[in-house]
Amino acid sequence: MSASQTSDVPTLLVKIFGKDRPGITAGLFDTLAAYSVDVVDIEQVVTRGRIVLCALVTKPAGAGEGELRATVHSWAESLKLQAEILSGTGDNRPRGSGRSHVTVLGHPLTAESTAAIAARITGSGGNIDRIFRLAKYPVTAVEFAVSGVETEPLRTALATASAQIGVDVAVVSAGLHRRAQRLVVMDVDSTLIQDEVIELFAAHAGCEAEVAEVTERAMRGELDFEQSLHARVALLAGLDASVVDKVRSEVRLTPGARTLIRTLKTLGYQVGVVSGGFTQVTDDLRERLGLDFASANTLEILEGKLTGRVTGEIVDRAGKARLLRRFAAEAGVPLAQTVAIGDGANDLDMLNAAGLGVAFNAKPVVREAAHTAVNVPFLDAVLYLLGITREEVEAADLA
Repeated sequence: MSASQTSDVPTLLVKIFGKDRPGITAGLFDTLAAYSVDVVDIEQVVTRGRIVLCALVTKPAGAGEGELRATVHSWAESLKLQAEILSGTGDNRPRGSGRSHVTVLGHPLTAESTAAIAARITGSGGNIDRIFRLAKYPVTAVEFAVSGVETEPLRTALATASAQIGVDVAVVSAGLHRRAQRLVVMDVDSTLIQDEVIELFAAHAGCEAEVAEVTERAMRGELDFEQSLHARVALLAGLDASVVDKVRSEVRLTPGARTLIRTLKTLGYQVGVVSGGFTQVTDDLRERLGLDFASANTLEILEGKLTGRVTGEIVDRAGKARLLRRFAAEAGVPLAQTVAIGDGANDLDMLNAAGLGVAFNAKPVVREAAHTAVNVPFLDAVLYLLGITREEVEAADLA
């Protein structure tokens, strides 16, 4: 029955609530079937073992409504459930144009922050049509289905609110493309891994402090990346090439990195990395983690020694965005369906070019410019921004 067909049809809202157990949904509709009603809408939620089941059905013909009410109440009482039946007309009111998914991450998620987000949605002209939980671990993640306001102004309004109340909020357009096969591309240093690779090399060269200072200034956007790269790499001149294997063994994945990649791959996503670091490490990560794409700078090695130079095309801020586009073309994924994750100023072009740019534990300049930010130390929290539930993550672990 179409929306136009149900707009003036008398309907009954049947609400059942109480302790959950198997068979409640089947039992209710077996009871309703005796009255030849049509189902207009269904909604069911189970929270801490308590069920709320709502069925919107057409009124039975003739004098059957009273009998239906009595029968439903009797059935509910037999299961120690409560029933409420409300008369009305038609279906839910039409949703406004402009639909978005608003994902909120909290660690913890407080009532105060939830109220603030809901108020900001309402203040932007949006209506909350549905709320459900995506995850309770390692963060609490809930998703609001919102209509009545376009995605971009809603994203702008909630970006300000999230910064003020200390939760992470992502706003994406609703539509079939949201769960279409996508491409996720992430930075490596301080994103996929906990380390800055050049600092690991520098520790073996005895110049860690000097390199760390230059790295930090580059990430804050105070130095040109290519100039800083050449300056830092020059400090590594003369290191024995055997240090590459040592550095690979020292690299620490960010908590949740394996889960993120395994889940995405199981769900049909393609995953890549771009790095201002070095292929000597990213190629190893690609093999270990089963990545589809990887690109980085390459340390020049001659006669078993690092020369203090890099070879080939420099992967800098512009280069990362260029590689995102290249990976998307090779993967056959529209740029609007790509996700980029990074933490530093040299990730900004990539984050802005992607359909969804995620600043992961990022510098302030990056958080302010990205579409959304994740400020918890778990990389797999990004999954919830894509509408992937914790149950799907756990299923991927078993696949």
